[in-house]
Amino acid sequence: MFERFKQRSHELERLDTGDYTPAEYARWEREMPWIHGFMGEGRALRETLVRDVRFRGLTQVSILDVGAGSGGILKLLARTLPDVKLLPIAVEMNEIALATIRNESKGTGIVPLKADGLRLPFADKSVDYVICTLFLHHLMDSDAMKLISEMDRVARRGFYAVDLNRHPVGYYAYRLFSPLFLQKFTQEDGALSILRSFTPSELLAIAREGGVENPRVTHSRANRLVLSRG
Repeated sequence: MFERFKQRSHELERLDTGDYTPAEYARWEREMPWIHGFMGEGRALRETLVRDVRFRGLTQVSILDVGAGSGGILKLLARTLPDVKLLPIAVEMNEIALATIRNESKGTGIVPLKADGLRLPFADKSVDYVICTLFLHHLMDSDAMKLISEMDRVARRGFYAVDLNRHPVGYYAYRLFSPLFLQKFTQEDGALSILRSFTPSELLAIAREGGVENPRVTHSRANRLVLSRG
């Protein structure tokens, strides 16, 4: 029963192949803020990035989100740090997502940038924090290693890669409860996302291979892992 969790699945999600309708993608965009805010990424970043900002007493911070989608996580961080002057930068390749960010840029202040996360167009240690959420599992092992290496290179204060934990409890809990709230497209891709994700030991291994000194993995609620620089 648990054999499928021993190794990552490399079956592509519909989000990666583009096999979805405009209506499905539009609903997915509406569902993601709820998933990020209620189910995990918001909490994970409050326990890590936000805590670090508060500990350092920072009043001005630049945050680069790789694979930012339509900017939901950056908006969430802006609401969480209302007294901090943020420079939020969204790196994304999807034109639909970039268009959404551009249309909302006056209200959010998010700077959209079309760029490859494996070759970030930023100098070493040029951004305070670099983050990615629910993005690593979309990549092959070698590309995930390159992404982590690039995040570590660009981040001056720290990087945080938040993703799912490939674990049977999280998988079967998601399969049980996701039909109550999410469309079929999001249900199916979400379950496959867990099967495509890394375990804590796998994340540590690829981080070390990518040159990260003293990487650490912490557990957050809702079956989330956070990889960071120790």
